[in-house]
Amino acid sequence: MKQSNYQEYLRLKGKVEVLQRSQRHFLGEDLGELGGKDLEELEHQLDFSLKQIRSTKMQFMIDQLSDLQRKEEALLETNRGLRRKLDESTSALRSSWEAGEQSIPYNNNNNNPPPHRQSEGFFEPLQCSSSMQIGYNPAVTDQVTTATASPPNGFIPGWML
Repeated sequence: MKQSNYQEYLRLKGKVEVLQRSQRHFLGEDLGELGGKDLEELEHQLDFSLKQIRSTKMQFMIDQLSDLQRKEEALLETNRGLRRKLDESTSALRSSWEAGEQSIPYNNNNNNPPPHRQSEGFFEPLQCSSSMQIGYNPAVTDQVTTATASPPNGFIPGWML
């Protein structure tokens, strides 16, 4: 039993040495000990290995390209759907605008914002201020502050005359 184990060990050790030598040759090391025929055989082995590597790489790139093409098609379909939705909402807004719904009543009371339709999620209502000032005039600014702070009593402030 010991003898057979030792012979198995020697056989495996020889195989490991041959494989290590072949590996060094593939890496370009220890080539001086090889003859012309051995170098030619090594060259053929390297060519075959290189062809397999290139074939595997090419297949990987083809698979990756087809995957990207599937993703592109899915994105194009999504884009077409979104464009249809946009066109539908744009045409609905255009038709409502042309039908005369563009006149939203102005409301001075900031507590009650102008009405808007819930179905049009693209737009938010604007809160308008009833006073508009262009430029700077301290006297008028004080009058505006006083006029807007006092409750409306039917009198028109002097700056409005």
